[in-house]
Amino acid sequence: MYLHHVAAYLPEAVVTNAHFTRLNGLANEWIIERTGIQERRKAAPGENANTMAIAATRAVLAAAPAFAPDTVDLIVVGTYTPHDTIFTAAHAVQRDLGVNEIPTVSISSACSSLLNAVEIVEGYFAMGKATRAVVVVSEHNTAYNNEEDTMAGHLWGDGAAALLICKERLSADDLHIAEVITGGAAPVSKADEAVTLKPVEKGIVMPFGRDVFQQACLYMAKVTETLLDRHHIATADLTYLIPHQANLRISKNVTKQLGIDPARAVSNIERLGNTGCAGAAIGLAEVWNNLKSGDKVIITVFGGGYSYGAMLLEK
Repeated sequence: MYLHHVAAYLPEAVVTNAHFTRLNGLANEWIIERTGIQERRKAAPGENANTMAIAATRAVLAAAPAFAPDTVDLIVVGTYTPHDTIFTAAHAVQRDLGVNEIPTVSISSACSSLLNAVEIVEGYFAMGKATRAVVVVSEHNTAYNNEEDTMAGHLWGDGAAALLICKERLSADDLHIAEVITGGAAPVSKADEAVTLKPVEKGIVMPFGRDVFQQACLYMAKVTETLLDRHHIATADLTYLIPHQANLRISKNVTKQLGIDPARAVSNIERLGNTGCAGAAIGLAEVWNNLKSGDKVIITVFGGGYSYGAMLLEK
């Protein structure tokens, strides 16, 4: 299974920490110290998880002429911030592509949806039910976020990314998806209440951020180490580690545990905030043009509900 291309879509509006200083009295330095976030993107009126998913898909297909839209035979979209729970983002992407009568799946496993979506593609390919897939991760966090929440209201940003995945190699530039590992740790600690989004209640709430921090550091490092060991890769030979973009302190902790040079940890949370399941895919899009033959990349993620995973990509 191969990753042919990836591209991101980001809304134009930028919200700096000064907005939250005016709103809640949260100092810029305090936000940066605790999260690393300096600014984040906010969807414009009329934008939502569906429109951003479409925009990201159009961007990736425009950059990949060998992957014709009419050859797509599977669409999988991940989001926990849906615009519509019936006409989902996956349906919106399919309608925009105009490709009829193919499997179209929307999923939500919090911020780890990206890797679960890739696993779904892996399953369809293995069963001979598809050969070319579009995977999209799109989050409209600001539609649900309560900005007046001083615990988590300043964390969230909007954005999307799309990946083109094929069963057989299309180009020498394709990345081999060597392995994907995912898991769930819902029985652990405060997984049932640490991060919640109940649309009829308060939106995104994170009352137990410290527990999220501890479990994210534990599981992201653990699953990454498993991949490194299985494939006999020394940390010095890993080109990039792309962690879930939840908190810069989490990324630094995981990198330190693994003994990876911090310069090889991809980070966009400073500029984009927490973009949910889209964050790591956006990070991959940001370094895509830097990758060369022999490079190895691991994406490692952790989400509310305490789902987690890691994926090894080889150029």
